Amino acid sequence: VFKKLGFFIMEVIKDYINYFEKEIAHLSFPDTPKNLYDPVGYFLGLEAKRIRPVLTLLSAESFGSSKEEALDASVAVELFHNFTLLHDDIMDNSMLRRGKKTVHHVWNTNIAILSGDVLMVYAYSQLANNKAKHLPDLLKLFNKTAVQLCEGQQLDMDFESEEIISVDQYLNMIKLKTSVLLGCALQFGAIIANSSIDKQSLIYDFGINLGLAFQIQDDILDLYGDSEKIGKKIGGDILNNKKTILSVVANDLANISQKKELLQLSKISDPILKISKTTDFYNQLKVLDYCKKISKKYSDNAIASLNKSFKEKKSSSILYKLAEALLVRRH
Repeated sequence: VFKKLGFFIMEVIKDYINYFEKEIAHLSFPDTPKNLYDPVGYFLGLEAKRIRPVLTLLSAESFGSSKEEALDASVAVELFHNFTLLHDDIMDNSMLRRGKKTVHHVWNTNIAILSGDVLMVYAYSQLANNKAKHLPDLLKLFNKTAVQLCEGQQLDMDFESEEIISVDQYLNMIKLKTSVLLGCALQFGAIIANSSIDKQSLIYDFGINLGLAFQIQDDILDLYGDSEKIGKKIGGDILNNKKTILSVVANDLANISQKKELLQLSKISDPILKISKTTDFYNQLKVLDYCKKISKKYSDNAIASLNKSFKEKKSSSILYKLAEALLVRRH
């Protein structure tokens, strides 16, 4: 998620990104063993959007605290996120991350695993810097989120070998793999600001629905987007036979003969023909309209949760602007 954020989005939160980048740049790691810590510095130095830690800072401020108070928690979120990316790259055998070679290709798999592990430990160290009264709630939420992310990643891998999964199964997977960390980042800010349990729950739900809506849009844009605007070639998910909201909805809407046709489409070797035929098939079933309705439901839920979180919109104006920029993306 957040593969290609627009200029407007970055303008909305650039001050927070700059503030956070200074802190990340000042993080201190030991000089030795070099093969443990050099990859950590390399990975954290790659250009990143920093959306998740910024959400923690914004949430804390919106609930009446300060970004300074939330800084350690935001760093913990980012270190943990990077730990998951290091391990994801290994499992996916990815060559590139953020336009640069992945750690396991620059060094090796064993080094990448250990460097990811140490990032996780440092994430806990950053979290431990928070006030003692906040630590039980922060740790409970952090541990719950970590487990859910592992569950989501495992489901994603399991789905690769399954011909058919339901829409609900897919939505649950992306919720666990993507949305829960957004919810966690936002609730961290609310916890640090001493917000009520109800407010914490509402801002967490905002993150869950925001992540779901964004990932669904990301799936849609992979096929129906403008390649120049989204920064990648159209139809990559189809070529890789990747399960997306489009493919699972198509299978859900298809009758028995159409399901067989969909399976045959996945076996086409010619890339242009495969994308063209699959797109025609989706259009025949009106898959795009159906997926847009699902995305809108989660977008509406996200804004509704945000509205209930704050009495005055001005106290969370940047969160609203960021949500709007993320949710209202053009093809």
